[in-house]
Amino acid sequence: MKTAAHSIALLKEPKNLYLGTLYAAGFLLWLFHMEFPARTLNQWVTLYALTGSVLALNFFVFRLPPNGTRQSMDSAVILAALFVYGLQMALYVVIISHLILMFAKRKTALWKHAANLWMYVIITIIASYVFDWVGGETGFLEIEQLHTYFICMIAYFGANTVIIGGYHVLFVAQSFFSVVNDIFKESFLAYVSTLLLSLVLTVLMQSTHMFGLFLFMIIAMLISNSFILLFDLYSSISERAIRDQRTGLYNHGYFEEALEEALRGGRADGGRFALALLDIDDFKRYNDAYGHLKGDQLLEFFGKQLQTLLDEHLVARYGGEEFAVIMRGLSVHEAHEVMNKVRKTINDTYFEGVELFPHGCLSFSAGVVEYTKDVYDRHQLVDRADQAMYYAKAQGKNTVHVFREDSALQRTIDIEQDLREIEQQVNIFLSKDIYTFQHSKRVFRYAMELSDALQLSETERRTFVLGALIHDIGKLEIPRDVLNKKGKLTDEEWEMVKKHVIWGKEIAATNERFRPLLPLIELHHERYDGSGYPRGLKGEEIPRLARALCVIDSFDAMTTERPYQRTKTFEEAIAELRAFSGTQFDPELVEAFIGVLKRRGRLLSADEPEPGHAAG
Repeated sequence: MKTAAHSIALLKEPKNLYLGTLYAAGFLLWLFHMEFPARTLNQWVTLYALTGSVLALNFFVFRLPPNGTRQSMDSAVILAALFVYGLQMALYVVIISHLILMFAKRKTALWKHAANLWMYVIITIIASYVFDWVGGETGFLEIEQLHTYFICMIAYFGANTVIIGGYHVLFVAQSFFSVVNDIFKESFLAYVSTLLLSLVLTVLMQSTHMFGLFLFMIIAMLISNSFILLFDLYSSISERAIRDQRTGLYNHGYFEEALEEALRGGRADGGRFALALLDIDDFKRYNDAYGHLKGDQLLEFFGKQLQTLLDEHLVARYGGEEFAVIMRGLSVHEAHEVMNKVRKTINDTYFEGVELFPHGCLSFSAGVVEYTKDVYDRHQLVDRADQAMYYAKAQGKNTVHVFREDSALQRTIDIEQDLREIEQQVNIFLSKDIYTFQHSKRVFRYAMELSDALQLSETERRTFVLGALIHDIGKLEIPRDVLNKKGKLTDEEWEMVKKHVIWGKEIAATNERFRPLLPLIELHHERYDGSGYPRGLKGEEIPRLARALCVIDSFDAMTTERPYQRTKTFEEAIAELRAFSGTQFDPELVEAFIGVLKRRGRLLSADEPEPGHAAG
């Protein structure tokens, strides 16, 4: 009973169900349509010649750029057999050729051979049905009936696309529409050319019989070989474009594209991956001692070691003596373990002159970070890995460190100095826009109090309060007459105002110490339901501190007197926060901030004005 139950469970798995359905449908259709009549010697010769042509073309499989889609021209022979000799001949050609291929290509899994065989059977029978339905007749090609051939080829192509699409959905975890898009983008023209060649072969076989088939095979193999050479040339050029010449690893540009792709995958289906940045310890000392030529040789040696030890992952030269590794499917702790093993192996690998290094061996420091939903672009992820690497360096080098928000030494924290630097920027608003100056100060005070309520770490607290103080710095780029306009903004002016988050990010990015503040500056106008700007992020895709800043920023805007905008009382603003909780605001953070306001309200002295009303 256990064996039977286990078999039933296996059949219910989507992949096995798909293959089982494909096998059963193909076999039953073949059984229903196949006949075994007596054949003449000429018919056997024709059958073997067509079968040999299909086999030959299967050994001239070519690939097409950019992604190397595999193609052969065997479909031209199968369709020509259908057009000239009918369904029976075409099915015999399919069955015999694929049975021979099973023995000739034994390295390919048997289930793949079977899936390919029954797919060809199904699409050939569907094409035959459509050909008969639209009035097509086997034998000589009639120009007046040319449309029947084209409709038949469309049916053949459509059935093939549907079956291949189902395969990719289940076995490659790719959406059906993306498969169809890839087929049309990469191989549609080549496939159409193959189908049209079936008409050429039909005409040749009708007029000159076997000589026409022989002539077609020469042309088809020459074309296939040209495609093979073209793809090899394309691959060679592409490979040189994405490889670092010194180390042979992927270059910085390719790494950024791969990281973007990994981020898209993470956002779309929650795919897990980790990023590691590593830096050769004391490389400058080695370069100075032995010269740049020897230093280049060390880089080349180190790159080859990484490629060998991390062959399952994407390894790139990030720049100089820095390298990057994208590890798909790994958690941060698994990635840390992998990088630690690599580090120990590198330590034990000798290279001339490594005695010069303080550890007496070749070593590196590395930072590891895992993708999370609140990572909204590659720069943020790289910055986190860089912070972790900085910490590893600060701990004495030759170590691997995992990024954590609460790592006390991620960066040297001097919040007083940072405050002074930022306030110099904010003070510019005094002469340009007094409202923004006062607003930034109030939001800063709210952030100080909310950070205590949220029990933020020192690193998070620094990021939150400094980000609150500088979050509107991009408004310095907006003309004074737009900032101080006492009326409704035009659509063009409003679009300009919305750009302040991008301009603010660019201003803050000029100071390396303020890189952690960039998500707050850029994303404090994102909405919890995804209708905000500039990126339209939703829910946990928005970093938590940016979600918190959105709450306090909006609250202060509601409770501050401005021309042509009625000022809300604290009670009205709290009601507004709750009304838009879950749409504009994170519900958890709304309640946390309301708790802060309630506690602060009880502590206000009689003569202390409420924030938001003192500014006027």
